[in-house]
Amino acid sequence: MKTFQISPAPLTIEKVNEIITSGAKLELSKEAIEKIEHCRNYLDEKVKRQKEPLYGITTGFGSLCKKSISPDELSQLQENLVKSHACSVGTPLDPTIIKIMMLLKAHALSLGHSGVQVETVQMILDLYNNGVLPIVYDRGSLGASGDLAPLANLFLPLIGEGEVWYKGEKRDSAPVLEELGLKPIRLKSKEGLALLNGTQFMSSNGVYALIRAAELIRKEDVIAAISLEAFDGRIEPFYDCIQQMRPHPGQIETGRVFRHLLEGSELIKRHKEHVQDPYSFRCIPQVHGATKDAFNYVKSVVEREINSVTDNPTIFPEEDLIISGGNFHGQPIAIVYDFLAIALSELGNIAERRVAQLIFGLRNLPEFLVANPGLNSGFMIPQYAAAAMVSQNKMYCFAASSDSIVSSNNQEDHVSMGANAATKLHKILDNLEQIFAIELLNAAQAMEFRRPEKSSPILEKILADFRKEVPAVKDDVVMYKQIRKAAEFIRNNPFEC
Repeated sequence: MKTFQISPAPLTIEKVNEIITSGAKLELSKEAIEKIEHCRNYLDEKVKRQKEPLYGITTGFGSLCKKSISPDELSQLQENLVKSHACSVGTPLDPTIIKIMMLLKAHALSLGHSGVQVETVQMILDLYNNGVLPIVYDRGSLGASGDLAPLANLFLPLIGEGEVWYKGEKRDSAPVLEELGLKPIRLKSKEGLALLNGTQFMSSNGVYALIRAAELIRKEDVIAAISLEAFDGRIEPFYDCIQQMRPHPGQIETGRVFRHLLEGSELIKRHKEHVQDPYSFRCIPQVHGATKDAFNYVKSVVEREINSVTDNPTIFPEEDLIISGGNFHGQPIAIVYDFLAIALSELGNIAERRVAQLIFGLRNLPEFLVANPGLNSGFMIPQYAAAAMVSQNKMYCFAASSDSIVSSNNQEDHVSMGANAATKLHKILDNLEQIFAIELLNAAQAMEFRRPEKSSPILEKILADFRKEVPAVKDDVVMYKQIRKAAEFIRNNPFEC
């Protein structure tokens, strides 16, 4: 069994994906334990000698920061915080996102500026390693005082409260802990706040969206290349010389990818009667490339975020400082998630136009891609479905980060709405998978009318694999099944290029 050590060493999106998909167990490194203990020992001493109130440590929270708490009530204060803030509602999160949340929070606490006990972090790892996944819902965070509501639900099991998924069943956490020989944590001063403050809900949704998006972006290049072949498109817009005249990295990369995908194709080399293609084909390097550049920028911001300390207050033992600041505010990632939403949606937008071009009866293709249109509707209505999802994605491009609603009796008077920006990314990605499935379905069908000429070896291999799962259409069939099979093919086939 693989093991990954939680330590102050930076995480990457790729490393998170490797940890989650490999089934690796988590353990604390020696360096992490030392940092956590050093900070906790400092905080215990500070509480003993500090006469002035310390926010969230010896006071209430939010607008209750003026209420002082007696030393014998500090533990109860933290437990009450976790219980009262567990207000996430809606749809349960994907288990993968839960795992990422637990990993990211353990990593953030290991940086040694949060004041938690080693036992508390170890309990997070024990739950993770035993497949005990707290049930967290997708709504309830304003993305400002961190992700208070969902993180409270995430960490209820640490104190023997809340519900978990365990061995495929939804169960109360207390008996599960008892079965595993785990005792609920007695939270010390500041610990509840350290667990609940932070951007791990926003971050984990963003990390998972980036993991999903990376695969879809790569595969959509392949699907678009099949569409280009099926439409009898031209190769010249993909030449490197024209990309170098406008040297955006994503554009250059897209041109290179398409030249590689189309190498050895009979179709791309044959004489073309038309001197240019519609924008949805001709401008693939510019549109797909811009999405790739946006993706890479968002990835850099999210990786910076997941390696940051985002709870509050932040403890600096060496400087003898406890600072109540705003590192929990989700604005840096809220804005880039909205940016990513636009960039991803544009891939669906241009893909739907290629779908439409393929069914218009152009370039010796039959209307709606069937040999006997009229009697058969063929591929008429899949385009409708794609258009509906493209329109819905445009709705999801509304900038969540442009909104703010006052909370906590006006103490928290500007919020990021980064959680809403993060969760809608998955709705966009779900739609993209279906839109790309429809494009692949149409492109593969159109290729049937180009035979016996062949595309490149790479694309012919993918088409052959696709045909094993989804046969060509001669007469009308039940289309939703075809779309579903195409989506499953995209999801499960590695698209080796």
